[in-house]
Amino acid sequence: MTIGPDRTRGKGRDVEFDLESQPEIVQTIAGYALQGWELALTWLLSPAAWSQFGLLIVAYVAAVLINRRLQPLLARLLDPGENDNIIAKARRFVAQFLPLMLPLLAYALTGIGEGVVRSIFDSGAVIAFGKRVFLFLAVRALVRDIVNDPFLKLLGRYVLVPLAALYTLNLLGLAATQLEATVVPLGNLSFNLLWLLQFVVVGGVIFWLGQWSNSQSSSFIQKQEEMRPSLRQLVAKLIEFTIFAVAFLVLMNIMGINLSALAVLGGAIGVGLGFGLQKIASNFISGVILLVEGQATVGDYVELDGGEAGTIVKMTARAAILETYDGRWIVVPNEDFITTRVVNYSDSGSANRYEAPFSVSYDTDINTVPAIIEAAVAKHPEVLDAPYPPDCELRGFGESGIDFAVEFWVNGIDDGPNKYTSDVLFLIWNALRDNNITIPYPHRTIEVSGELRTTSAS
Repeated sequence: MTIGPDRTRGKGRDVEFDLESQPEIVQTIAGYALQGWELALTWLLSPAAWSQFGLLIVAYVAAVLINRRLQPLLARLLDPGENDNIIAKARRFVAQFLPLMLPLLAYALTGIGEGVVRSIFDSGAVIAFGKRVFLFLAVRALVRDIVNDPFLKLLGRYVLVPLAALYTLNLLGLAATQLEATVVPLGNLSFNLLWLLQFVVVGGVIFWLGQWSNSQSSSFIQKQEEMRPSLRQLVAKLIEFTIFAVAFLVLMNIMGINLSALAVLGGAIGVGLGFGLQKIASNFISGVILLVEGQATVGDYVELDGGEAGTIVKMTARAAILETYDGRWIVVPNEDFITTRVVNYSDSGSANRYEAPFSVSYDTDINTVPAIIEAAVAKHPEVLDAPYPPDCELRGFGESGIDFAVEFWVNGIDDGPNKYTSDVLFLIWNALRDNNITIPYPHRTIEVSGELRTTSAS
């Protein structure tokens, strides 16, 4: 569109503003502004346009009245109360979309009005624009009030809402044409911006669905308590790998990428695994072996030959993560669990044996000590009667006293939040004190040979 020079008067002198001398983008914006102004004048002077404005108002008022009646009723019908079954979850899911009722009702009623107007005046540009506005309001309410997932909210804010705005202004086709015409070269390859935008959006949605499906399936598998923990971990990993592999193949198919072209990439990855990725491949296979055999799984307390010890809190494809009782995380490659000796304190049950040493003085009747100590230690709520009850044993005759030790079994590890040996030593102290048995301390006898001489002060 060509716009001639515009001459205006300001501050006592003629000022000439020539759009033809301005940049192309300024001319384009001015052209669209002029078209919009002409369209607005046409609508303001047209009886058909005024009738369409009236129908828009009537449709919106009717939508408001219907929404006031229906929304409380639907809210009561969809309220599941305290139930948590599948039907209750479905009702909660549907109830969260109630804020969309008003703009969607206005959209539907406006669509009916558009049909009536087009049948009478053979024109419906105004009411069609209003219908698109109501749809835009519905999309904005969806992104702002209903979507809670951070990724979907980001996608809706920066992709869905702008697309709805372009559709409302009837510029969606023009924007798509411009994006498709903009080609980005990348070496021997090239792609347009429209394809890139579609790839990002479709890929993001597909992999979000994959992540959601993976979390739901993992949650379901972890609830199957009849399965071994290691088997649950293995099944969860297999499902995760399958879901994301299928998501990748679906994305490639949707975007029209030839999968046969990935054969070269697969060969390169195979060569890389054979040379530079040996350790990664070894750790991955070791992790599968661990999950299949169940020798170590999440929740076990293990100690390796290298001195690493802690509770397994996570097992990945490459390594296991141990959490020590002082809060540190240790990443141990899966291969170390296969090639080195591992002590699993939680395997075959969680009962472990500990002992607490103590001594009594030589003037004690040691025949009474075992019964006193065993009865005292057995009172501890965490000390087990099976596989063996507390057992007090005579260990030797020391320099200052007679040495004993009491062996006891408990569930769990004597570290972190559980201080079993400390509790047992308190019980031993109190039991010996109540029975007037003395705990010795080191004595030293000094012998002086020869004559002692004293010097008097002058």
